[in-house]
Amino acid sequence: MGEVVGSTDIMEFAVELARTGQSYALATVVWRKPPSSGQHGSKAVITSDGQLHGWIGGACAEPVVIREAKRVLAAGEPSLIWLGQEGDFEGMHIPEGVITIPMSCQSEGALQLYIEPVLVAPEVIIVGRSPMVTTLLELVRGVGWRGEIVDGLDFQPNMAGPGSIVIVATQGHGDEEALEAAINADPAFIGLVASAKRGDAVRGFLADRGISTEKLSRVKVPVGLDLGHTTHREMAVSILGELVQMRAAGELLHSPIIPLAMAEPEEVLDLVCGMTVEAVPANRPLEYEGITYYFCAPGCRVAFEKDPESFTKQEAPC
Repeated sequence: MGEVVGSTDIMEFAVELARTGQSYALATVVWRKPPSSGQHGSKAVITSDGQLHGWIGGACAEPVVIREAKRVLAAGEPSLIWLGQEGDFEGMHIPEGVITIPMSCQSEGALQLYIEPVLVAPEVIIVGRSPMVTTLLELVRGVGWRGEIVDGLDFQPNMAGPGSIVIVATQGHGDEEALEAAINADPAFIGLVASAKRGDAVRGFLADRGISTEKLSRVKVPVGLDLGHTTHREMAVSILGELVQMRAAGELLHSPIIPLAMAEPEEVLDLVCGMTVEAVPANRPLEYEGITYYFCAPGCRVAFEKDPESFTKQEAPC
């Protein structure tokens, strides 16, 4: 699922994620039971969109680690998980806080992994100069976020990363050029400080310049919570309020424009081991009685082929 790279490469990749403002989870193998392919100290980085980079074990372990990493990122708290066979937990003293996850894959190995969230403070780039911009910067820094002001004519796409939030507040002074640069930067969020009417005019101008409808639809205009007629200070509060609300809802993740044909694959259950897998050709599809089933590992597919009814007739594993 994830590319296999060394520990040094993994940490360099993690540093790059942090540099570009992207949060991630770091999973480390702290104990193993042979024949698990994961080794003591093996590490993997799991990004907020569920991509695993590195190596912590075989195909059975990866879907569980990705699922738990997403949970850790959402909670903002680390977790120690124990992956093993049902019998591994019988009669064992499980320390408080350790999450045990039975696996019925063909491998008899077991792993303990420490998964910790690395939450990068959001970066807000405010394009423009005005009292509202200055107030917004103060508010952004006041909640512990990173922020900077860039003059409209000076803003370039390479100034924003995939995890950045770009607020275009040029307010009639080069709106089109600043917004085009923001769109080309492909950040996590773009907001335009303007009325709906002015926003339609700016987007129409950029559409005539060849900017796609999909990219223009990512621009939030007017940006900020609707508080009615507001002062410049209240406008700054409304913008930060919307950003905080979106972040709490998990909506400030980088979501580049992708064709429908490349949409996220459906996740299904491997009926043999109970793991969640993606419904993609790489996960060993097998059709039985008009339904296509997917499997995390060759052993699960073989077990299903030998006696499919024993798996299709039973209740799905928890």
